[in-house]
Amino acid sequence: MPFAKGDFILIDFVAKIKETGEIFDLTIEEIAKKENIYREDEIYEPMLVVFGEGWILEGLEEELIKMNPGEQKIIELPPEKAFGSRDPSKIKVIPARELTRKGITPRPGIRVELNGKPALIRSVGGGRVVVDFNHPLAGKTLIYDVKIVKKLETDKEKIRALIHRRIPRIPAEKFNIRIRGGIVTIEIPEEAYFIEGLQYAKRGIARDIEKFFPSMKSVKFIEKYEFKREEA
Repeated sequence: MPFAKGDFILIDFVAKIKETGEIFDLTIEEIAKKENIYREDEIYEPMLVVFGEGWILEGLEEELIKMNPGEQKIIELPPEKAFGSRDPSKIKVIPARELTRKGITPRPGIRVELNGKPALIRSVGGGRVVVDFNHPLAGKTLIYDVKIVKKLETDKEKIRALIHRRIPRIPAEKFNIRIRGGIVTIEIPEEAYFIEGLQYAKRGIARDIEKFFPSMKSVKFIEKYEFKREEA
């Protein structure tokens, strides 16, 4: 049966630009290698989606919520349901010296950040630079080949997925989770202790649990250090 707001699912997908066939996002390692776009620093695995949270494009979510676990579908999103139409007012001309002051040598095709906003340099000439603040996929029709891998049913499954969303480099099954009397206890594996931003991740996990599980009273994180002693 179709899903509802608040449901947790895992999806696999390959996303392409319709006009060019270029893949701009995907979750499947085998296809990334086949298409010669595999990156060592990327994690290829099903993505967590919680309906109603805005983690994916609204147009894509509108189609997914009508599907069933295990179903695969090709979804086409026109610009108005994806990243919108291109806005000419977001194309600006600035003096080249504004970039050189920031240590940037302006060249067509490179991406920069100006006033906290990402932009693409379109052209350079006469001491002026044309920068485009439109989203790179604005004006594009997108094609998603998407499969709903699984619906997460139990609280423990959902919490494990939320942990993995915050700490993706550590296998989810290495986190020991106990739920008792409204208290969630999460034992963190030793290989996660020195991950940069671990404290922020723990705070985010706690906020997620507070938000998605109103019956839970608190979250405890355990970091256990075992001593390896030689026997006498």
